[in-house]
Amino acid sequence: MRTARFLASFGMTEEMILDSILEQKRKEVAVLRERFAGWTPPAAPPARRDFQGALRRRGGRIALIAEFKRRSPSRGDLGTDRDVATTVTQYEAAGAAALSVLCDEAFFGGTLADLTAARRACGLPALRKDFIVDGTQIAESSGPKGPDAVLLIAAALDREHLQSLRELAARCGQAAIVEVHDEAELDRALESGADIIGINNRDLATFEVSLTTTLRLRPRIPASVTVVAESGIHTRDDVARLQDAGVHAMLVGEALMTAVDVGAKVAELLGGFHDRGTT
Repeated sequence: MRTARFLASFGMTEEMILDSILEQKRKEVAVLRERFAGWTPPAAPPARRDFQGALRRRGGRIALIAEFKRRSPSRGDLGTDRDVATTVTQYEAAGAAALSVLCDEAFFGGTLADLTAARRACGLPALRKDFIVDGTQIAESSGPKGPDAVLLIAAALDREHLQSLRELAARCGQAAIVEVHDEAELDRALESGADIIGINNRDLATFEVSLTTTLRLRPRIPASVTVVAESGIHTRDDVARLQDAGVHAMLVGEALMTAVDVGAKVAELLGGFHDRGTT
């Protein structure tokens, strides 16, 4: 509830923050359209690291997508003095399966340079965590050194736009996590053909963060679709609940970025659960 009180003190809701972010993204897209006028997807997608495979190849054991995030609109600075290369190397050594790198600069203090540095520093597949609203953003990072996956947020996109962006990413060799918050968004994501669903446990209207969102939506998702739980994952008990529900992976950022010992925090989250298989 601390986030709720913080935002309420400024007369804000998380939906208002999302609206502000998307408005900023539209301004950025206007510039990108000039830079990438005439761009077409590559005839053959560049070789990428297998993001989805990294989340599914652990024999049913839950995988960790470890996030590098410098700050957030609601929590302020999280790791502005952290070196991205050092941090992601620690993630890899501690057992993370993949990376998520915040690339939004205006609200989260991240850049595509952070993503490039992260991929250069370690061998894990990396997600561009950003607010993708237009194909030119995918064009921007479609080169051989670009991300292995992108995030598409169902709350910001209708079904047709969601599907077209997901398909464009695939033509560039990139997987797509489609993020949902509720049943309606989940239905839209599945209708768009999404094969990786990220369930965000944060309710944009009430500010509440609860793993029950993932537990409620998980049974509605076909077995062939990879399921990622996002937000509100802090303890080993949280991880146990997700693994027992058949979740394939968890995306954790804040708990890692604020940890004094990153390796110890990863060990706390994953310890004891690499031996508990789920189907």
